[in-house]
Amino acid sequence: MDALRHNFSLVKQRLAAGVRLCCVIKANAYGHGAAFLSRFYETMGADFLAVSNIEEALQVRREGVTLPVLILGYTPPACAPAIIAADLSQCVYSLPYAEALSSAALAAKGRVRAHFKLDTGMGRLGFVCREETPLPAGLSTAATLAGLLPEGIFTHLARADEGEAGKAYTLRQLSLFKTAVSAMRRAGFSFPYCHAANSAAILAYPNEALGGLLTMARAGIVLYGLKPDPAMAFSSLAPALTFKTVVDFVKELRPGDALSYGSTFVADRPMRVATLPVGYADGLFRALSSSGYAVTVGGRRAPLVGRVCMDQCLADVTDLPPLALGEEVVLYGGAGESAEATATKAGTIAYELVSALSSRVPRVYREGGRILAVSDALLASKG
Repeated sequence: MDALRHNFSLVKQRLAAGVRLCCVIKANAYGHGAAFLSRFYETMGADFLAVSNIEEALQVRREGVTLPVLILGYTPPACAPAIIAADLSQCVYSLPYAEALSSAALAAKGRVRAHFKLDTGMGRLGFVCREETPLPAGLSTAATLAGLLPEGIFTHLARADEGEAGKAYTLRQLSLFKTAVSAMRRAGFSFPYCHAANSAAILAYPNEALGGLLTMARAGIVLYGLKPDPAMAFSSLAPALTFKTVVDFVKELRPGDALSYGSTFVADRPMRVATLPVGYADGLFRALSSSGYAVTVGGRRAPLVGRVCMDQCLADVTDLPPLALGEEVVLYGGAGESAEATATKAGTIAYELVSALSSRVPRVYREGGRILAVSDALLASKG
């Protein structure tokens, strides 16, 4: 929690005066635990929260959080009554979707708070922006629908994390977005929340991405102390998460003994190998098998050997002092290998690595050296 406070403050310092902060807690707060962190960000003074879908949004409301919550992805129009009842904001990205959502809202005798998404170059969802058409087709019509309450307008940047290689593309996206917002304002529409800056833009484009028309920024992975791209020249972040397990068995191997599925590892010397009760069902990717990845025990590296299984993996502890049952093992973060380095060995990115931490992994929240809370999703479930 100390790291999260540091990163939150760092992000706030990089925002221009008056720009509000939206904390993104989708995918279980990037694996860190959305239930606990939604309450934390509210106490820290966040202005908005963002999630991927309505289930994530309703989880926030069940926690008693009253901050505005934006659903960034698709919600079935039939869920309009639930959106209204929970006082949520919904991404609206096309005229057909706007019409369906508006109709469902009117049938429920209410209005849905809408953030209109513009596609300036990400190519996923959004009213398409082009240089030759300052006002995207269908946008103004969607904003007049009786079942929608225009609250925000936004876009998403595709290459803000690429440094100079992505600068021209990013500035073009921002230009298209500002042109469309200006056209909407000239047409008589105004939006309290105007946002384009993601984590990468907050770090790399503080002036272009946060000035002018923009009134809010969306911070995601940066809040958790991880860079949007490992190559980004920004060293002030504090990674918040350490993924740990314990030693549950140590065995002696003779030359020729094989390990795990497929017998892909065969000892070529006398060895000691520790079994760890963690596997790919917990979020330790199978791709880390034979990748050069090592866990950390007592500050010393122990290479993974054999294939990572669903619930267990194996580490070479031959060169380590004798290990006790239950001895702590760092998989990544903290005193271990960084999440970014681990992700690289798995052939992926830190976003995927931490977001893949499964619900059966308890989250322990610490601050100032003491435990604040423990979240165990399996034991908390009521079925």
